[in-house]
Amino acid sequence: MTSLRIFDVAGSGMNAENLRLNLVASNISNANSVSSSIDQVYKSRQPVFAAELKNIMDKNNTASGVNVLGVVENQAPPIMEYNPNHPMADATGYIYKPNVNTVEEMANMMSASRSYQNNVEVLNTAKNLILQTLKMGR
Repeated sequence: MTSLRIFDVAGSGMNAENLRLNLVASNISNANSVSSSIDQVYKSRQPVFAAELKNIMDKNNTASGVNVLGVVENQAPPIMEYNPNHPMADATGYIYKPNVNTVEEMANMMSASRSYQNNVEVLNTAKNLILQTLKMGR
């Protein structure tokens, strides 16, 4: 593995955590939205990641990055609330709220933020090590 490959690995991790943070923000911002239809209610979205194991058997390239496979919607049913006086209530008097768990989303946000910070630290450490190595040649 070349010493510069570490920047690709940490960068892919930062991109993945950035997506995760954006999805958490979207989920939290829509947590209190209301819909009159079960089909139109907001559904919590989560990223799907996989390790990029490119040429892992090659002894010269043992690093793996993060690959974003996509975004999936939570298939849990929305929260049905009986509120016939609400302007968005359907014919049976129900309103529908998203299946977003704000406590879980806050935990995801802290985890994604910390992972992003760890990747930044990897980049800074690799940069400092390369600079120190270059100074040794003087």
